[in-house]
Amino acid sequence: MKYQNSLAFAKQLDKEDSLAYLRDKFHIPKIKSEVLRRTEWLYFTGNSLGLQPKSTKEYINQELEDWANFGVEGHLEAKNPWLNYHELLTNKMAKIVGAKPIEVVVMNTLTTNLHLLMVSFYRPTKIKYKIVIESDAFPSDRYAVESQLKFHGFSAEDIIQWKPRENEELLNIEDLETIVETQGDEIALLLIGGVNYYTGQFLDLKRIATIGHSKDCVVGIDLAHGAGNVQPNLHDSNVDFAAWCTYKYLNSGPGSLAGLFVHEKHSKNKDLPRFAGWWNHNKETRFNMRQPFDVMDGAEGWQLSNPPILSMAAIKASLDLFDEVGMDALREKSEKLTGYFEFLIREIDSEHIKIITPSNPKERGCQISIQVKNADKSLHTKLTKQYVITDWREPDVLRCAPVPMYTSFEDVYRMVSILKGFLLV
Repeated sequence: MKYQNSLAFAKQLDKEDSLAYLRDKFHIPKIKSEVLRRTEWLYFTGNSLGLQPKSTKEYINQELEDWANFGVEGHLEAKNPWLNYHELLTNKMAKIVGAKPIEVVVMNTLTTNLHLLMVSFYRPTKIKYKIVIESDAFPSDRYAVESQLKFHGFSAEDIIQWKPRENEELLNIEDLETIVETQGDEIALLLIGGVNYYTGQFLDLKRIATIGHSKDCVVGIDLAHGAGNVQPNLHDSNVDFAAWCTYKYLNSGPGSLAGLFVHEKHSKNKDLPRFAGWWNHNKETRFNMRQPFDVMDGAEGWQLSNPPILSMAAIKASLDLFDEVGMDALREKSEKLTGYFEFLIREIDSEHIKIITPSNPKERGCQISIQVKNADKSLHTKLTKQYVITDWREPDVLRCAPVPMYTSFEDVYRMVSILKGFLLV
């Protein structure tokens, strides 16, 4: 598409957008100002916290009403019986991440899930014990990996970092091949962020799995910035496990539950070490109470506790929207939005800024990371005072996510216009 740098063109793109109606299904933060003509914030931080679907309150209120009316009997008598409420989320979540339903469960939070998965899949020996992560992995991943190493009697020095090349920001897959080829006999696990939180780079998961498995390494993926943003096709990628949060692109609310994936090839392996709880015991005999532990097949075999219904109701509200639209349509719009965003950014004097996110839309999600020369957080503060919400990451990067569910092309145009005004003064 040939883009134009004008408000009229942006408005025309919105008129032609078949998904524009979705914006009205979300609460867009309102501006309380008599000075600006705009009435809504320009919201570009769905990569940190997604906006609230208007249906969320209705979904949660349904469970509150059933709790009030049924008490404990709501486990069986509620409109959406609580006993197996998590199953209402499984199929729709599986579609989003490209998995089979048996491979997915919604439970716990992201880092908790990564730890539970590493209990099963990080099985170090005296020879094969090292873990590969990206050099700029999200801190919580690094902390989790360090603590797992220490728990098993190793140290943080046993982390192998996959680094960008000198004077580059993006990771090169050939460098990971070299790491595994030369050190694979010592590597037990690759734990890689599928979409890098800082640069927005979407990595080739299938190729990562192939590289890791070539030396009998387990491959796990953190999809915190990928689920609901890109199409990771987890089953076909052949990664062993993955985990993700739902409060970013999946719009489930602050601190909401996370998702977990375990590839089908591991689904019946009852010998995998794991922690046990009531809810990963065979549901047919779970309430007999005095039965020995009988682990369930599939991803539910990692679910320890009964589902927190109010959080899951918020997730259900969002997943129903995703199911209505489908990831194919969302990705198509996402590529147009980021394409327009990139075009407008590149129209600004290149001496001031540099986009560090891949230009190829297949190698990124909807996040565009903008490196601003000689800038500090005061730039972010100036944008905020103009009711533009972006995310600042030290030392000099604005992370901006035009989310296809609720960001308009006009939002993109106006945001870049405001940014340009600050850069060129």
